[in-house]
Amino acid sequence: MGAKIRWIVNDRYGNSIYLTQERWEHIIDAINHPEIARHEEELKQTIRHGNRQQDSLNPQKYRYSKTFSGLPKDNTHIVSIVLFRVKIETGEISPNNYIVTAYLKEIG
Repeated sequence: MGAKIRWIVNDRYGNSIYLTQERWEHIIDAINHPEIARHEEELKQTIRHGNRQQDSLNPQKYRYSKTFSGLPKDNTHIVSIVLFRVKIETGEISPNNYIVTAYLKEIG
């Protein structure tokens, strides 16, 4: 794998999901979603306790979302996209579930 893991949390279904430093830097980059930089703890809560919806076109892709008050502008939710994959190390198959992106969104 080689990527530096920033943190790991379990979702409400017991799945271990991680965020790499590379993905975090991509998410908060000025051309992407810099406004989420101050909401990293809420992102963790979104994964731990948020609603999860499987993508209809890619069954390995899930959208987690959770409502929060006090988000900037008119945003009401934090949304994170997680890919559920597997990895093989020394002949063993294990989960490899990671955050691809995260952003703030107004959901009415």
